[in-house]
Amino acid sequence: MAPEFQTSGLSDALVILGAAGIVIPAFARMRITPVIGFILVGVLVGPSGLGAMTGQYPWLNFITISNPHSIEPWAEFGIILLLFSIGLELSFRRLWTMRRLVFGAGAAELLVSAALIGGMLHLMGQGWAGAIGLGLALSLSSTALVLPLVGTKSPVGRSALAMLLFEDLAIVPIIFALGAMAPYASAGGWNGLLQTVLLGAVVIAAMLMLGRIFLPGLFAQAARTKSPELFFAASLVVVILASLATTAVGLSPIMGALIAGILIAETDYQNEVEVITAPFRGLALGVFLITVGMSVDLRSVAANWGEILLAVVAVLLLKAVVTAGLLRLGGARAGVAAETGVLMSSPSETTLIVLGAAAAAQLISAETAAFWQIVTAIGLTVTPLLAKLGRIAARRVDRRSHAEPVDLAERDGEPAVVIIGFGRVGRMVADMLAAHGRDYIAIDSNIDTVAEARREGFAIRFGDVSRNEFIERLNLSRAAALVLTMDDPVMTARLTRRVRASCPELTIVARARDSDHAAALYRAGATDAVPETLESSLQLSEAVLVDLGIAMGPVIASIHEKRAELRKAIMELAEIEKEPRLRRRRLTDAA
Repeated sequence: MAPEFQTSGLSDALVILGAAGIVIPAFARMRITPVIGFILVGVLVGPSGLGAMTGQYPWLNFITISNPHSIEPWAEFGIILLLFSIGLELSFRRLWTMRRLVFGAGAAELLVSAALIGGMLHLMGQGWAGAIGLGLALSLSSTALVLPLVGTKSPVGRSALAMLLFEDLAIVPIIFALGAMAPYASAGGWNGLLQTVLLGAVVIAAMLMLGRIFLPGLFAQAARTKSPELFFAASLVVVILASLATTAVGLSPIMGALIAGILIAETDYQNEVEVITAPFRGLALGVFLITVGMSVDLRSVAANWGEILLAVVAVLLLKAVVTAGLLRLGGARAGVAAETGVLMSSPSETTLIVLGAAAAAQLISAETAAFWQIVTAIGLTVTPLLAKLGRIAARRVDRRSHAEPVDLAERDGEPAVVIIGFGRVGRMVADMLAAHGRDYIAIDSNIDTVAEARREGFAIRFGDVSRNEFIERLNLSRAAALVLTMDDPVMTARLTRRVRASCPELTIVARARDSDHAAALYRAGATDAVPETLESSLQLSEAVLVDLGIAMGPVIASIHEKRAELRKAIMELAEIEKEPRLRRRRLTDAA
């Protein structure tokens, strides 16, 4: 009789590290998020993949996870570190400004989605208690997958973050409520919920107070040693202690990790902590994604693929419509609402926890829980695809929205600077205007550029300035100024001539390629034409003079003199005897 084939935890570590070494570079080369790769690895090496064949081929133990439950603590730690990193990007001021979005749109999205999903399941024969449990579970969205895909600073990221924060806060009350609804439950379930809420509030308040007192000193001592290992250890100690504190009173450990990240974000060590924990966080998150893939039972999927596909599509569609609709009612731009709705439509990793709690409370059967666990795993797997689908939906919505009758030359009733063209030059102009508190609206004909800029918070609209009717809609006579930054000499001159004919008092500042192009723009009616070649030469001269030790004041004065001399030469080339009339008085007064 052949000896039994034995493996250890080292083989599991080999599989995980090997997956990271293959998945990350391979999917990066294909420009696909590695999230899908890690989940597919989990399916492959899990008990329903190659793991099911280890009895016939013992050597497969070396490339499969022999004990799936042994890596679950590392998967949980990956989620904890992810929430910690999200906390590092936040601040108390930013959370305070988001309070209406968190407890408004966040609460509405969870409750409305849960009510609709639960109501549909009840109509299909599920009992009320089980329908409520399933509705709440499936209404949750994945913090671990959504935020890494969109970040937290874009309009989509901010909307998603607000909803996910409320869901993270609601996890513990949901679990307690399901326990209280169990057939064998008593009033003690609701009493336990109230006790947990009170204890949680006390612990969070204590963490906030103690963190502000002790964390700066702790990290200062670690920084003085100049030891990355000690800095990393201090970061992990803070995260683990915070997670243990919230777990001890019945709250989720990820809530403690989030608070720890927010506290460190208020110190001077935020960037160092973020950099030093990033590699470990990414690997631990990969372990979590592998466990998600391992939870997919391929045999069950093959046997019930029709019902599973219908359930996945129904959940995704309903949640997308509800989320997008609520955001739109709240005043969000149509493109942001569409992208956020599609992105947030998949279930969450915490859905698996709530399903387990509902099954333990005997609100749903074990078979029902297993079915929806498969639906959840598939939903998590397609989340990166939903992110791309959401961006496509946002582009199409934004492309149609440019026909809305809006006076673009004014914002909040005040004249705005209109920027046409939003490449690197247009972005710089917008940043400088925003820095000085001046309103602006940018126009670009590339819908991808518009969508990306909107996600970054720029005030921009889609539009084709080669169409006369669109120029008329801009109502430039009421604009503060017009800035032309397009890299199209012919279109720039043509547009300058047309706008000057209709708006003789408007300040027009145009980007020019060289002196000849600048002269042509002056002849067309530009107030100022800025040649790229001359400006780069002046900046290069300034840098050389300063590096040679010449005082900054005389250097700047000489640069200004040279710029005026060159500008005069260009205007002589354009045969303009005097400078075009400017509205500098109005701009100065407005500033």
